[in-house]
Amino acid sequence: MQPFGFQRNSGAGGRNRSSSFTGTTDQGKMKLPDGRKSLRIVLIAAAVLFLVYTARDCFYNVSEQQQAVLTMFGQVVRTDTAGLYFKLPYLQKVHFVDMTTHGIGIGYQMDDGGQNITVEDEGVMITSDFNFVDIDFYLEYKVSDPVAYLYNTPQPEQIMKNITLACIRSTVSDFQVDDVITTGKSQIQARVKEELTAALQKHDIGLQAVNIQIQDAEPPTPEIVQAFKAVETAKQGADTAINNAKKYQSEQIPSAEAEADRILQQADADKEARIAEAEGQAQRFEEMYAQYRRYPLITRQRMFYEVMEDVLPGQKVIITDGKTQEMFPLEQFAGGAVSADDVGSGKADNAQNSSGS
Repeated sequence: MQPFGFQRNSGAGGRNRSSSFTGTTDQGKMKLPDGRKSLRIVLIAAAVLFLVYTARDCFYNVSEQQQAVLTMFGQVVRTDTAGLYFKLPYLQKVHFVDMTTHGIGIGYQMDDGGQNITVEDEGVMITSDFNFVDIDFYLEYKVSDPVAYLYNTPQPEQIMKNITLACIRSTVSDFQVDDVITTGKSQIQARVKEELTAALQKHDIGLQAVNIQIQDAEPPTPEIVQAFKAVETAKQGADTAINNAKKYQSEQIPSAEAEADRILQQADADKEARIAEAEGQAQRFEEMYAQYRRYPLITRQRMFYEVMEDVLPGQKVIITDGKTQEMFPLEQFAGGAVSADDVGSGKADNAQNSSGS
């Protein structure tokens, strides 16, 4: 191989110097120095890495629990759901938004050990009867509009919490303390959720309330807590007594209804018997009247004898002429034994007075 380059003449006594700066011409290829070769390798590697990074930056993947907001120069281009998408590198940016349900406490917060710590500034409220109550809520929410969530406000969760506190205070102030602690919890929850949903839609911060529940409601001091517990115990006792009374009522009503049915049936039977008897007597009277029209005297005598048999059953019959005191009882004619002393004694007079004959 023949090196090529240039020669410099330093003079008569000088030396000829040659400088080789490129390499050799072996097989038509130019050989670079080691420093420039390393620089070329570095540049190639950097270019490869740049191309790989650029290619990687062109694609992005959105999971099932997310939505992606694609922007270009600060303007929203589109919103993507789950899947693989392409974007312009270095010009377009992707913002991922978690779309799952989250929860926060209102009136309390949890420490690192999982214990609830009361936040009095949030939980203590005043009721309609001017009593204080310590009430805690648990709010479940999620993102409804990713674009509004990212750009309409810098702190959407804090704004939502403030709105929730306002809705809770306005609702609790319309209820009495007894209802807040005992029976009015479901009504309060429903009303707070309704007002909170309307307020979030009005402010358009990209969040929506999924559910809100009362975790606990009690008076703010231990003394009042004991008093309310006593009241609650008394209410439970009253409910127990009412339930027992209803149970006794349900047991007694069937027997009373059965007795009433029996009395009604007996009355109907007596009614039918009386009607039948009256109809029979009316029919006998009609028959007797027909006989009376045909034989008046005989019919009157027969009726008189029948009545006397009914009025004076088993009485002694004595006949007298009304002028003497001698009585002639009919027993001797009917086969009865009567002595002479009985005829002339005062017993006969008593019999006459008693018989009226």
